[in-house]
Order: sequence, then C-alpha cells, then structure tokens
Amino acid sequence: MKVVIDEDRCRGHAVCCTICPEVFDLNDDGYAVADTADLPPRFEQAARTAATSCPERAITLS
Repeated sequence: MKVVIDEDRCRGHAVCCTICPEVFDLNDDGYAVADTADLPPRFEQAARTAATSCPERAITLS
C-alpha cells in the first residue's frame, strides 16, 4: 500500500500527523508529506483513519 498526498488540496491542518505520526509529517512550508514507499502493514489502519479524517480529502491510499 502507498500513501499519496494531493499537494494542491492539502492545507496543513496536520490531522494526519496527529493520527499517524509514523507515516505523516509536515514539510518546511507546513504541508503534509508521507513516505511514498510501501506502507508497512502495521501502519495501514492508522493511515486509513488519517485519510478519512483529512478535512481536505487530500490523502489517498493505493
């Protein structure tokens, strides 16, 4: 599973970082970033929760 953040939609609310700090972080401009490598299975549920909790719907999992 991979995490994709739509940079045009992200507004830096950091909800994802609060829910799953192992996967999400904020860049120097205050927008979410995620490791685009394969997501370890132990973080999949938290990443799904972060994606559905994003107020801008900027996160997709594939």
